[in-house]
Amino acid sequence: MREVLTQAYYWISAELTTLLGFGLAIVFFAYLIRQKRSPASTLAWLLVVILMPYVGVPLYIFFGGRKLRRMAARKAPVYAGSAHRTTPAIDLDTERLLRSFGIPEARPGNAVELLETGEEAYARMMELIDEARSSIYVTTFVLRDDDVGVALIGALALKASQGVKVRLLLDDVGSWWLRRRALAPLTRAGGRVAYFMPMFHLPFRGRTNLRNHRKLAIADGRTALAGGMNLASSYIGPYPNPERWRDLAVAIDGPAVEDLEWLFRSDWKFTTGEDLPASPRRPPQVPGERPPALVTRPGHAVVQVVASGPDVEGDALYESLLSLIFFARQRVWIATPYFVPDEMLVRALVLATRRGVDVRLIVPWKSNHPITDLAREGYIRELHEAGAEVLLYRPTMLHAKAVMFDDRLAVIGSANMDNRSLFLNYEVALYVFSTERVADVGRWMERLAAGCTIYEPKPGGIREIAENVLRLFAPLL
Repeated sequence: MREVLTQAYYWISAELTTLLGFGLAIVFFAYLIRQKRSPASTLAWLLVVILMPYVGVPLYIFFGGRKLRRMAARKAPVYAGSAHRTTPAIDLDTERLLRSFGIPEARPGNAVELLETGEEAYARMMELIDEARSSIYVTTFVLRDDDVGVALIGALALKASQGVKVRLLLDDVGSWWLRRRALAPLTRAGGRVAYFMPMFHLPFRGRTNLRNHRKLAIADGRTALAGGMNLASSYIGPYPNPERWRDLAVAIDGPAVEDLEWLFRSDWKFTTGEDLPASPRRPPQVPGERPPALVTRPGHAVVQVVASGPDVEGDALYESLLSLIFFARQRVWIATPYFVPDEMLVRALVLATRRGVDVRLIVPWKSNHPITDLAREGYIRELHEAGAEVLLYRPTMLHAKAVMFDDRLAVIGSANMDNRSLFLNYEVALYVFSTERVADVGRWMERLAAGCTIYEPKPGGIREIAENVLRLFAPLL
């Protein structure tokens, strides 16, 4: 009798567990279909929940959120209050498209300089901190307490002790391994540190998925660094390091910095509740002291600051890139560490190639995320077969994010060419309308190409099938 009851118990438990799992799956199906997702993303989540309901449902709880209404509503849109528009600085379809999303107009009169090495970026960061007189705002995805991180924290602490307003915003996932005591010198000196969207916080949903991937350093509201470089020795440093990742940043001085500071202040207020005032256009100067080196040269570049993420209505970054690919006439050159785009972006690049546009994609031979290397194979194979030039950068990890359109526009920022950056994370990009700076980006990409090998697809029907199966789940990466 006891054996019969035991068997009945296990049978009932198994049945109830199965029914519960599939019941949860049905609930999530209904919710998933209601969300504004791409068909590929919806299909990928449906497959995961159907095939592995006990794994798929928890994964969706933690990672499935996109532009969550409740969470996004807590953070004011970054472009709220910026509806005022002046005469456009340039007459381009791209600028008009971006303005339709509420993006501030492109601003003329900026000095823009490419920082091609970690040594250049480190020196300019230290210079920016040293010459700040009223405020220093820094946001980054990764800050480590290695030699570089300790030096930067020490420099920020010194400025805070001198009365400069120092605010450091870190992403809680990206800087997860940073020891809190490493920040003590800065907080003791009067600076403030905050973590964007902490992981251990109720409700959990979406906090793992929606990360602040923006990288900015802003001094006195008129000088800034932006791009893809995090604050660690893998990215920047005072001395050359052959193992350092290849990355790209820009130093910018001029009116566009106001838009970058606006973005930081919005992120900071959401994280801490502190409402930072806008910096004055001309920070106080010490009598008899030379003006900061970064702001003495005139600028002629037109720059538009484009943010993306849950705090921006729509997908301005993605849709503008898509539009630019369709309208390119000469070339579309892309450098990105991870290439896992959506189907529409790939088709746009394929069509551009077929109509004679010089499409070039530069990715690392092997990135720091093997799963994304596997997921990209189907996409780069399709580009290669269409006639695009796919190059694999071999000397070290390529972490730079830049796109070049013809000879008139370069897009440099924090966003990778993947679904996570284009549709989930908080990102920022600079649209630089300047033939001189675009030419600089072109020469930089040519130097990258010199360290690359040409992609050659590996033969095998089974491999192609595996690539296409993995492509189904690529929107989840």
